[in-house]
Amino acid sequence: QVQLQESGPGLVKPSQTLSLTCTVSGDSITTNYYDWSWIRQPPGKGLEWMGAVDYSGNTYYGPSLKSRTSISRDTTKNQFTLQLVSVTPEDTAVYYCARWRRGGPLTNDFGSWGRGTQVTVSS
Repeated sequence: QVQLQESGPGLVKPSQTLSLTCTVSGDSITTNYYDWSWIRQPPGKGLEWMGAVDYSGNTYYGPSLKSRTSISRDTTKNQFTLQLVSVTPEDTAVYYCARWRRGGPLTNDFGSWGRGTQVTVSS
């Protein structure tokens, strides 16, 4: 059974970098053919896919956040990381990490998700 756990600071100041780590157990992040994604949900808004790193290390980003987003992985720790630079209060959201099989969302299979972590951007 795969488990994902988000971790990182719950409070970030404006203009700083938001950094979160997803720790994975029960599966390797190099396993074919899975994508390892970050998704967020601001208060009162819908889910927004931020980006992903796939099983071979390739990265992909959503169009609205790609200029500020960086996703990386550490295969020795079985972790992948989100960095969002130059944050503003509009980046306040619950942040989730998730695993899904390549193409899964196209068939409404959204895989396994972490519990999510609240991140507030405020001075």
